[in-house]
This record gives sequence, structure tokens and C-alpha cells, in this order.
Amino acid sequence: MDFTTAVRTALLERYADFQGRSSRSEYWWFVLFNILVQVFLNLLVSMAAAFAFLSLIVLLGLLIPGIAVGVRRLHDLGKSGWWLLLGFVPIIGAIVLIYWFVQPGEDRANAWGNNPLGPVNPA
Repeated sequence: MDFTTAVRTALLERYADFQGRSSRSEYWWFVLFNILVQVFLNLLVSMAAAFAFLSLIVLLGLLIPGIAVGVRRLHDLGKSGWWLLLGFVPIIGAIVLIYWFVQPGEDRANAWGNNPLGPVNPA
């Protein structure tokens, strides 16, 4: 999955969809998009404080799809989306989640659906 497809999927097609699975590439492309948006908004706010409200609105708008794609990524690994709450544990939680998020997803169908990348060895 490429950058634009991942962002379009997360923001338009599956904005608040906590069901199913998301591939590793979809998750990390969306993380990159969030980082780029935050850098751009921080630059705007540093130029004029009037952009602070706009920045808050945009970041709140990206919160739900960010959580949703994280939950779907955990589903791709065969884990419950509730594991995302591990991020509230200082340092260790973030390290564990990053480790999980860089792992390849399950090749086969699991409780949350089929492999988002399709069959690994098509018959």
C-alpha cells in the first residue's frame, strides 16, 4: 500500500472502523502522515498563535482514525485492540507497541478477518 492509498483509507474509507485488519504499510504510512501534519501545524502556530485553534481541531480530527488504524494493526497481529491501552504505560508500553507494530501480520485469516495483503501463496 502506498502513502496516498493508506491516508485515503484511514481518513475516508475507514475513519472510525475498529473492525478488521490493517497492514503494516497502511499503519506506518498513516503515522508518517500524522507526523507531517503535526510538523506543518507546529510551523503555522510558531508563525502566528491564531493558528493554535486550527491546529487543535485538526489534531482532534486525526485522533479517531489514528486509534482505529492502531486497533486494526493489532488485529492484523492476532491481538485484541485493547492492547493499544498499553501505550498509557510510560516508556515500556510504547516500546512494546512499536515492537508489535513493526512485526509482520498473520499470513492466514484470524478472528478479525482475512489477511489485508491477500493470500501469501495464492493457489
